[in-house]
Amino acid sequence: MKTKGTLDLLKTTFQEFMKDECPRMAAALSYYTVFSLPPLMILLLLIAGTVFDPQQVQAAIHEQIGMLMGSAGADEIAAIINQAERPGGRGIKAVLGVGAILFGATGAFIQLQSALNAAWEVEPDPNQGGIRNFIFKRLLSLGMILGIAFLLLVSLGISAALSAMGGALGGFFPGVPEPVLYAVNLAISFVVITALFAAMFKVLPDARIAWRDVWVGAVVTSLLFLVGKFVLGFYLGRSNPGEAFGAAGSLALVLVWIYYSAMILLVGAEFTQTWAVTRGGGIRPESGARFKATEPVDPRDTPSGKAREQAKHP
Repeated sequence: MKTKGTLDLLKTTFQEFMKDECPRMAAALSYYTVFSLPPLMILLLLIAGTVFDPQQVQAAIHEQIGMLMGSAGADEIAAIINQAERPGGRGIKAVLGVGAILFGATGAFIQLQSALNAAWEVEPDPNQGGIRNFIFKRLLSLGMILGIAFLLLVSLGISAALSAMGGALGGFFPGVPEPVLYAVNLAISFVVITALFAAMFKVLPDARIAWRDVWVGAVVTSLLFLVGKFVLGFYLGRSNPGEAFGAAGSLALVLVWIYYSAMILLVGAEFTQTWAVTRGGGIRPESGARFKATEPVDPRDTPSGKAREQAKHP
């Protein structure tokens, strides 16, 4: 019975994934993310650089990206960061530079919010939108960037502590196996990624969902992401899909990795919605939002002449 319930949960998740056109949304999210990468990376470096040495932060980011998508992808990200212009100058020029970076960096999160809204079948109420809603979404996206920067700082601090601890333990206890520290580092990465996904699911969509349902979805999404990371790393290392693009191969590699990562994220979002609706506290539109309205259907569009059913919500 329990196995049947789990299979039904997975089946519904897959059906929702296809019904909401998640592959198409992942492609759009990848496009926006590529163009948001330079300002996003600059912003993260500026924030993290206030605590750590900027070169150390950039090296850590390069190392983490290298573990995810290989050296070619990491080198492409590093080139994007190095070629992007930092905000400089004084007065109006400095303000405009910082403003452009903030606006560009939040673009990917705006698209991510739109994708999560579509996955959870909610949308902003057009009667309560306007410039206020636009500004609020940008501020919300900026808050997510600050949250990512904080998690990056925590991760860098813990990694530095583990390195120091590993050196100390190696001096006092030469027999301590390295896999132990690797397992600890992996566990910390899992906790950080889970916290990031939980923040995304709780904060970004225009929906209300209980924390217990958020954590279930975040843990499952993190597991999918870590497994997908190794599978993608193996695939990209063996097949090299960017080779067919010549000089643009590295950028194509980055785009492929972002696309499949977005697919994993949206699978996790659909699972979270399915779990909340079938086994949790449900999902409700927050203030200023509503469930997706059924589009008017021409009787000639369906054999019965009836409108298609809306998604059911408790």
